[in-house]
Amino acid sequence: QVQLVESGGGLVQPGGSLRLSCAASGRISSIYMMGWYRQAPGKQRELAATLTTGGLANYADSVKGRFTISRDNAQNTVYLQMNSLKPEDTAVYYCYVRRWDSVTYWGQGTQVTVSS
Repeated sequence: QVQLVESGGGLVQPGGSLRLSCAASGRISSIYMMGWYRQAPGKQRELAATLTTGGLANYADSVKGRFTISRDNAQNTVYLQMNSLKPEDTAVYYCYVRRWDSVTYWGQGTQVTVSS
């Protein structure tokens, strides 16, 4: 089992920044990929960014150049630095972990609201 604790969401004005954090515990050695998905009201959950243990990052086109995903292996924590935020970035952001055996885990979600 892998447990996930997210933090860092909130309300920010357009153009502002936020950093999300997700700390993993449990079967850490089995983790292949960590990342973030998001779900806006009335829409399906979609990829924001993921990062493999080998350092390969993948971003949604809509966030490229504005969001940066990183990982602190010593703390088993993944971060999502979000800059130049737009109202369309408003969503619940979910931490995502995939193990080497393809089992996936989700965090409880953290709300990000971009509004003036």
